[in-house]
Amino acid sequence: SGKAGPASCKVVDSHLHVWASPLQQAAEGYPFSPGQEPTLRGDVDFLLECMDEAGVDGALIVQPINHMFDHSLVTSVLKKYPSKFIGCCLANPADDGSGIKQLEHLIVQEKYRAVRFNPNLWPSGQKMTNEVGRSLFAKAGELGAPVGIMVMKGISSYIQEIEELCTDYPATTVIFDHMAFCKPPTNDDEEKAFSSFLNLSRFPQVYVKYSALFRITREAYPYEDTSQLLSRVISSYGANRIMWGSDFPYVVPECGYKGAKEAISHVAGKVAVSSSDLEWILGKTVSQLFQGAWVTP
Repeated sequence: SGKAGPASCKVVDSHLHVWASPLQQAAEGYPFSPGQEPTLRGDVDFLLECMDEAGVDGALIVQPINHMFDHSLVTSVLKKYPSKFIGCCLANPADDGSGIKQLEHLIVQEKYRAVRFNPNLWPSGQKMTNEVGRSLFAKAGELGAPVGIMVMKGISSYIQEIEELCTDYPATTVIFDHMAFCKPPTNDDEEKAFSSFLNLSRFPQVYVKYSALFRITREAYPYEDTSQLLSRVISSYGANRIMWGSDFPYVVPECGYKGAKEAISHVAGKVAVSSSDLEWILGKTVSQLFQGAWVTP
């Protein structure tokens, strides 16, 4: 990266997506899932430009819903840039259990390092704690792959399922995307939800992505109101269980990629986050969690 200083100070983005460019989709056969065609540019060349401009050294790529369970595009990016990117695959919670073999293949053969649980993809009326969900969750732990959970409807809807999984499978690391979608609380219900999320820090295997600030703020850029969230999450979890993520390319029209990275230092400054804590959040946490990634050969 051309910057002086120890390798431990690498800046790593813990949450972003890439998908095919229209040309690639046509020429190289990376189709989008029907009805999930993106409206934003999200190809790897654009990402690399953005990272370069922002001084970000590496990233964890999360399989995007646009390609659903077809991981071929992300896999091609991981193969092309092995020292820059690692992958988080998408769990397929199909009733027939076929997703368990698929998960094993992606982690063991294709070298994905994490798996995303999106509860909206479970069959209608099913919970993440159903038989398939438990098998996927246990298998991830067995393979040393953290489970990233996207609780888009808010933590309250899923808190019991999550507590149950964390209790029954303590060997599986859990990462909450986007601060579990908690905005700065403005009433008792929101405060209760945020507290229940902070309370999950009692499980030592639970980590937090302080990511996609534009999704958890009530304000315009630089999203200063999220400083209270950050301060409380540091108090509960410690900075060594918190990692920054941009949510590229969704962040680009919001504040730009570079803007997303710069907002972190700005917000952290509002609540006097120490420079050592900031280093954990901007790269050390995720690097420690995914040993051996982002190492220049």
